Amino acid sequence: MALSTVSRVRRQLPTSPWLFAAPGLLITGVFILYPFGSTLANAFTDRRTLIPGHFVGFANFRELWHDDMFWTGLRNSTLYIVGVVPALVVLPLLLALLVQKNIPGITFFRSAFYTPVVASIVVVGLIWVWLLDERGLVNSLLETIGVGRIGFLSDQWLLLFSAMAVTVWKGLGYYMIIYLAALANVPRELHEAASVDGAGAIRRFFTVTVPAVRSTMVLVGALSSVAAFKVFSEVYLMAGPSGGPAGEDTTLVMLVQRTGTGLTGRVGYASALSVVVFVVTVALMLLVLRADRREDA
Repeated sequence: MALSTVSRVRRQLPTSPWLFAAPGLLITGVFILYPFGSTLANAFTDRRTLIPGHFVGFANFRELWHDDMFWTGLRNSTLYIVGVVPALVVLPLLLALLVQKNIPGITFFRSAFYTPVVASIVVVGLIWVWLLDERGLVNSLLETIGVGRIGFLSDQWLLLFSAMAVTVWKGLGYYMIIYLAALANVPRELHEAASVDGAGAIRRFFTVTVPAVRSTMVLVGALSSVAAFKVFSEVYLMAGPSGGPAGEDTTLVMLVQRTGTGLTGRVGYASALSVVVFVVTVALMLLVLRADRREDA
């Protein structure tokens, strides 16, 4: 009786795979595809926040070409990649090697290194602003030892490099976990064979560890490149809404936010900026993947 009831219920249940995929497709459509399509459509209009737009073709993109702030944002976003990505590819790997061994108390250090990842970026930004402020703890210590106060948050380049340091510090634990998973799959026999051949720790690192986790390094490089190019919170919190001195520390995503928000925000122009950010991000991913394929060949 019970078996027949179960069979009858199974026959009544829909078997279409699309029904099971519907919730995921609905979420993807509402929160990803629709905003993307709307942004792409608005990029070719002169729409503002409270004013419907009209089709203007490629006028927004032509204006971008002659916009000094666009080139400033592109320069800063590119510089952010150059300054952040190499550090986030190498330092988490070294950190993972450091905490890989199972020794007493190592769990505490793993948790401590991962804590900045789960901490609120707003809280992290405010803490670093307090530390690097002209009257903050770091400058007070520098003044005590006779170095003098340094304008970490007032100098254009120092502010940008300070934001990079915050990004690296906050991302170390995240990429460390990824490397720990990769290192766990490296056969111990390879290290033992290299040791028998007389290879030291440094040589084993370059001849065994790096080749074994190279695909993970490519993944970390791709993820950190995209995140660095789309940086917003760190620079925004440390530089303020205006983008630092004379707006020279503005990144592309900050420019999108500043241009497209407010009662008179230029939604169409900000959408064109967003399209450029998307295209460059995809190009970065393709470049990283192509470089990885060339090394495999």
